[in-house]
Amino acid sequence: MSRLSGILLGCVAFVVLALAWQAAYWAGVFPPRLFPSLATVADTLGRLTINGTMLVSAAATLFRLLFGFLLAGVVGVVVGLLMGRVQWIEDALLPIVSFMYPIPGIAYAPLFVLWFGLGDLPAILLVAVATSFTVIINTWKGVKAVNPIWIRSAHAMGASERSIFAKVILPGALPYVLTGLRLGLASAWRILVAVEMLMSVTQGLGWLIFGSQQFLNTDVMLATIAVIGIVGMLLERQVFLRLEQATIVRWGMMSA
Repeated sequence: MSRLSGILLGCVAFVVLALAWQAAYWAGVFPPRLFPSLATVADTLGRLTINGTMLVSAAATLFRLLFGFLLAGVVGVVVGLLMGRVQWIEDALLPIVSFMYPIPGIAYAPLFVLWFGLGDLPAILLVAVATSFTVIINTWKGVKAVNPIWIRSAHAMGASERSIFAKVILPGALPYVLTGLRLGLASAWRILVAVEMLMSVTQGLGWLIFGSQQFLNTDVMLATIAVIGIVGMLLERQVFLRLEQATIVRWGMMSA
């Protein structure tokens, strides 16, 4: 019942937002060219989907997101685990990670354009670099948060270091790791859309927003923004929620 109530409340919030938008449109707060009705945005979304423009743009963005995020996830989890378990690696890398972590990923964009040119490669690498620090920080904190009593008990029962890592440390740190990956994916999604506006890519959701801005196609911009939100929500629900249900919720480490 509580879950159903949450879904209903979420739907009510969207309905209220839609009514507020329509009220502003009917009141003429902005010219229709700059503030289209929801019906116009929906019609534009349907038209761009049918003619393939939106699908091609979304596929191009997801391609860059997939490779950039996979690279960031692998590097971030490995480095975070090593920092959490090996003291000298933590001492060496923590100052660098702490320095780089607060810097917005978009700040690296001009450098990556100069180093790697335009196109997919700098976008993928920028997503990977900007996202990896979030994953590193959360993974490292997860390893540090594992109860020392669990580790000492495993040692006392004669468990090897490999067994302790696989059966105690990794499961214990997994909630933090998943949180880092979830936050990293959201960060990668935001950075990538912004980067596509700067790096002269030939396709992508950011490219579509940037192009529509030049011709004051506000309906196209809003339709693309809606797709970005929908895809981001689907990634959250279909990837991380299912992964959490299959691991830490199933193990009783977190309530559903």
